[in-house]
Amino acid sequence: MATSQLTASSISTRNLASFEGLRPSALHFPSVRIGNPSRTSFRGLVVKAATVVAPKYTAIKPLGDRVLVKVKEAEEKTEGGILLPTTAQTKPQGGEVVAVGEGKTVGKSNVEISVKTGAQVVYSKYAGTEVDFNGTKHLILKDDDIVGILETDDIKDLKPLNDRVLIKVAEAEEKTAGGLLLTEATKEKPSIGTVIAVGPGHLDEEGNRKPLTVAAGNTVLYSKYAGNDFKGKDGSDYITLRSSDVMAVLS
Repeated sequence: MATSQLTASSISTRNLASFEGLRPSALHFPSVRIGNPSRTSFRGLVVKAATVVAPKYTAIKPLGDRVLVKVKEAEEKTEGGILLPTTAQTKPQGGEVVAVGEGKTVGKSNVEISVKTGAQVVYSKYAGTEVDFNGTKHLILKDDDIVGILETDDIKDLKPLNDRVLIKVAEAEEKTAGGLLLTEATKEKPSIGTVIAVGPGHLDEEGNRKPLTVAAGNTVLYSKYAGNDFKGKDGSDYITLRSSDVMAVLS
């Protein structure tokens, strides 16, 4: 089974795909007050910091079903050219695969990593461990945390992996049942959409792929708080989620 490893000299210096149009929903933390009430409240919470790999180490070789991804740089400007402060920059959810592990064993089957070195991928928002290697941000994550392969800069072209599903979200209702216009703030987030693409399926206990029960073109009802949200270049909302978060097919 093929494996690969990353060396400092083999890191690609070419530009990564821009992934323009990927707009994960911003996450906001409430103010947190600790200890004495008179002390200043903290406006942000630092969840984790990247592990810095010392210069004496020249290679990172992922093990098992783990993948090393070189994270794409955060957008520093809006589409209109306005510079964004660091705190307002969207956390990237894409990058280039630079090394993969040897895979894993499921039942009696040896399952290879579903992506190859050089692939441009999108991964789950909070997955993996951040690593600063050779002055560049990387992420070590499991193969199952990779949502799909994206060879263009538009999320609608995503090729889902494993049991992931790409859905184009239905537009929110503009009016109430009584005909009153809704503002953007009062529009309810839809949980209905059209399936754009599906992955090859999940692995059973013997390591065999089981096709998904939904297909491209299906209109589905899905769990409201599941998955990862993205904005397409056409202005439409998209969501990627696991097939288990799809609750019903509508007809």
